[in-house]
Amino acid sequence: MNPADLQVAHRATARRVLVLGGTAEARALAAELVAGGVAVISSLAGRVSAPRLPEGEVRIGGFGGPEKLAAWLEREAITAVVDATHPFAERIGTSAVRAAVTAGVPLLRLERPGWTGEREWDDVDWRPVDSLAQAAAALPGLGERVFLTSGRQGLSEFASLSGLWFLLRCVDPPEPPLPPRIKVLLSRGPYRPESELALLREHRIDVLVTKDSGGSMTSAKLVAARRLGLPVVLVRRPPRPETNTVTSVADAARWVIEQEEQR
Repeated sequence: MNPADLQVAHRATARRVLVLGGTAEARALAAELVAGGVAVISSLAGRVSAPRLPEGEVRIGGFGGPEKLAAWLEREAITAVVDATHPFAERIGTSAVRAAVTAGVPLLRLERPGWTGEREWDDVDWRPVDSLAQAAAALPGLGERVFLTSGRQGLSEFASLSGLWFLLRCVDPPEPPLPPRIKVLLSRGPYRPESELALLREHRIDVLVTKDSGGSMTSAKLVAARRLGLPVVLVRRPPRPETNTVTSVADAARWVIEQEEQR
């Protein structure tokens, strides 16, 4: 058998898992699987400069839709897919489900619980909305100084709010249009409650705007907002296609192993 045929045969029998990543959970899962001898390919969208890279092989960039993703899964002899993308990465989540069905590859969704589903945040002054547009519409009357932590996408929804002052925190520089009165803070979590509290006090923040991302890396701002009694305009998560879902890295790793044992 020539080397090319050997490589094809190896791919057909080896465990090759695609982790759709970009989150802390995705990096932790990749590390656990690699340590267990699983060949992992982590796919990152490439929207953040200098991303934190997981262990194992890394692929950066989109696939071009569900059909091309399905073809890629077949070509790469992927044996399982774990969608561990951000809760608001709805496009790739939908594509992954459709592609996995087409390619006949088992898929699991690894998604951290949202903050509103956790009892520790029950006493936060939540103001839930379904979109950034609704978040912008909810701001007038809640305060004049806004801490905006919804990322750098969709900021045009706030551009017309000339009567409000914004502190925007994101990883990479945002692109216009932006609110006329804005200060941009480039930063990446995790954050501590004490520093978040100091930040809110320093900038005299009246209201916090964020997405229901969940997790502990950026939850310190909720602790600070709760201490100051600030309202939190929270963008709810977008709907996802129905699929098998777990909330912990350990459960996701166990699922991958079970898929391999069933082959």
